[in-house]
Amino acid sequence: MTVTAPVSPAEPLEAAPPPILQLDRVSKRFGGLLAVNAVSFTVATGEIVSMIGPNGAGKTTAFNMVTGLYPATAGRILFNGQSVVGMPPHRIAKLGITRTFQNIRLFSFVTAVDNVMVGEHCKMHENIFQSMFKTPHARREERDVELRALASLREFGLERYADSYARNLPYGLQRRLEIARALASGPTLLLLDEPAAGLNSQEKVELMQIISDLRAKGLTIFLIEHDMRVVMEISDRIVVLDHGELIAQGLPVEVRNNPRVIEAYLGSGAAAQSERGPQTTA
Repeated sequence: MTVTAPVSPAEPLEAAPPPILQLDRVSKRFGGLLAVNAVSFTVATGEIVSMIGPNGAGKTTAFNMVTGLYPATAGRILFNGQSVVGMPPHRIAKLGITRTFQNIRLFSFVTAVDNVMVGEHCKMHENIFQSMFKTPHARREERDVELRALASLREFGLERYADSYARNLPYGLQRRLEIARALASGPTLLLLDEPAAGLNSQEKVELMQIISDLRAKGLTIFLIEHDMRVVMEISDRIVVLDHGELIAQGLPVEVRNNPRVIEAYLGSGAAAQSERGPQTTA
């Protein structure tokens, strides 16, 4: 008699968590100009995703739609499954999305610590009456916010500049301060618009370490960047736009070798050379 071993039921596959950010056929039109055309991609929780492309590709326009500065003309933008299309920027920030800008937008004649405190405004609970008359509750809350802002400056190596006007900080430290301010509201998704722009080599190394440390603390990071060294070293995945359209996405090595990406940056001749591979002469 043959005994058949019982078959163990297959373990159910664990469902992948939904993406923290999803763009589904998102478009943006300015009059007759189609700046972003039916772009779709996702960003998973805990990822570092870079968006690259030539100047005018539509990258910052995409960022502006995610953060509410521009309303999408068509398509869906979902944050943790919730549509943010049509929401004003302050509501999107309160949900957990914050950003920095390509051109630094600090309050120049405000101290570093006050710049960071502004970033936490959307989380404060004091009302107009409490703020105007400096009630005990308002004073306690402002003091707590100040202590957290000072702790953030310390984390970014900016504590000694707490009482300095933002405009008096070196450029690289202004970049750090803008990231510190963006983090003050406690986001889960941080958008960085060309954070390495204008930085020297050492500052770029420090920036990459900052971004890696933030991810290690559980933050999801989505950035636009032109410096390919930064992009290739820190990104889990890369999304590529050209003339408002998504032309490639994937791992850094896949994107680097993609003929369409090479063509977008270097022209069709370079793309053809890439497809043929290295050429030898007799």
